[in-house]
Amino acid sequence: MPSNRTQSFRVFVATWNVGGKSPHNSLNLDQFLQIHNQSDIYVLGFQEIVPLNAGNVLVVEDNEPAAKWLALIDQSLNRSRSVAIRGSKNLTPLGSSLLFQKPSLRKICKNFRTESRRRLKTCNCSHGLQRKNSKDFCLWCPPTNLSEDDDVSLEGADDGLESYVSSAVSNASCVNQQKYSLIVGKQMVGIFVTVWVRKELVQYVSHLRVSYVSRGIMGYLGNKGCISVSMSFHQTSFCFVCSHLASGEKEGDELRRNMDVIEILKNTQFQRICRSPFSRVPEKIFEHDRAIWLGDLNYRIALSYSETRKLLERNDWKALFDKDQLKIEREAGRVFKGWKEGKIYFAPTYKYSYNSDTYAGETTETKNKRRTPAWCDRILWRGNGIHQLSYVRWESQFSDHRPVCSTFMVDVELTDNESNKGSSNFNMKVASEEYLPPARK
Repeated sequence: MPSNRTQSFRVFVATWNVGGKSPHNSLNLDQFLQIHNQSDIYVLGFQEIVPLNAGNVLVVEDNEPAAKWLALIDQSLNRSRSVAIRGSKNLTPLGSSLLFQKPSLRKICKNFRTESRRRLKTCNCSHGLQRKNSKDFCLWCPPTNLSEDDDVSLEGADDGLESYVSSAVSNASCVNQQKYSLIVGKQMVGIFVTVWVRKELVQYVSHLRVSYVSRGIMGYLGNKGCISVSMSFHQTSFCFVCSHLASGEKEGDELRRNMDVIEILKNTQFQRICRSPFSRVPEKIFEHDRAIWLGDLNYRIALSYSETRKLLERNDWKALFDKDQLKIEREAGRVFKGWKEGKIYFAPTYKYSYNSDTYAGETTETKNKRRTPAWCDRILWRGNGIHQLSYVRWESQFSDHRPVCSTFMVDVELTDNESNKGSSNFNMKVASEEYLPPARK
């Protein structure tokens, strides 16, 4: 048996409720993605990328906003300026009305490829696999009759699960400039998850699977719920859960959110794809070595609007946080038992007036939209070997929520025959300083 050793990688995680607004082509995500201090893995979760109306919930899912978000992320991470439409010879500028003619997200993702796609067809299992038929192979060890241009699909899974893809503009002249590959781009109504990995590290990603849990209208529609992504990186399993939980600020609404979390943990099931008797590929969230939960969790502050405003004016985050529903429910052991969250040194992220730094309800025009400000947008984690470096919000006026970002250093197990080439050259001294709240810098 090969011996293991540990190496740390930098993981950037962000959650953003974009309020049903489709992004414009001038939206710059460089600061949001902190490209001045790049990470090895980017995990980005969005909520309400489309309006949560009956058409989007019950009829046809609109993938065009997801396509635009992918293009903007690619533009920041890979410095590309446009996105090619699959099958076309010319590049269509971002923002063109002809950008995407509402194809499926599966087809949209196919526009983001690099030569590293062929590296995805590997497996990190320590033992060989016996294949009896086409459904018995480990996902990253496809049958030998599968050509490089074919897509590896999830046999027996949801129809909405598309092929595994990698990122980049498809024109060959840009390939060598690409730094990150798109690993996942998944949508369920308004929830959208995308994962990007440094191109040279893609070969160490395996056993990639996705699970959906709907918790919306009548308890089963997709306007609320989660998308969970499971993957192995080297010899360590990861789970990323992006959720949008029940809304409402009435007393008792926090119990509905607790129930959403309980049902997500109970019903999230990743397809069994590796038939090796030695496989440690997890099928439930708690079975993963490292797990990160991000999203609009919708927990509120258990104070009146006027009491909350008084503490806000004093920037008394500690007094406010003591009344935070998620903190109260966690400490009571009713939800997220065993999960961790970093210290909050930033103002509540919801609810703002659009194109404003003013909370909704503070003016005559927004009084009927008044909500008690709250930290709805959160990032939690569980498992050993996860070290949080920063937990901040980004000051964008794009929606009525402020996005929340966190950077982690995560320990990953490698085998002796795996090269550490491409590992993060991150300076841990600088990392520790990054976590300090603004007032203490």
